[in-house]
Amino acid sequence: MTHRRTLLSSILIAGLALAGCVTTPAPTTLADTIAARPELSTLGKLVDEAGLSDTLRGPGPFTVFAPTNAAFDALPAATRAQLSQDPQRLKAILRYHVIPGRVPAAEVKAGPAKSAQGANLALSRSGDFVTVDDALVTTPDIAATNGVVHVIDRVLQPPR
Repeated sequence: MTHRRTLLSSILIAGLALAGCVTTPAPTTLADTIAARPELSTLGKLVDEAGLSDTLRGPGPFTVFAPTNAAFDALPAATRAQLSQDPQRLKAILRYHVIPGRVPAAEVKAGPAKSAQGANLALSRSGDFVTVDDALVTTPDIAATNGVVHVIDRVLQPPR
């Protein structure tokens, strides 16, 4: 019986010691948060190509409306080809997905919001549903050290 108590005590102490060693993931920036999510790998690649990674690793804060890989795949082939050949247009489109400030989904107010590209985005919220232009936020409030990411189901196109 004493041997059993000693063994159980040892296991309990070892477990507590190991629990103290468990680390929480380090906070990450918007760029790193996007890069870490498989469903946003196309966006992460395009952010790098457009030279916006440093901006999204900067102090911010920013709110990023992040299109999924499926959203980019749904673009017409001609549009995808244009984006790969026109870095300025790519950069403008990506900046259209960013607004200054940290705006959690619960704080979205209906109306225009000035994007980092300069044009206004149309934001709307009804209960738990948030839209930006004609895109639906499918995964809200992915926290980053310098802002927040909201995953959306479409690629937004700035007005020309």
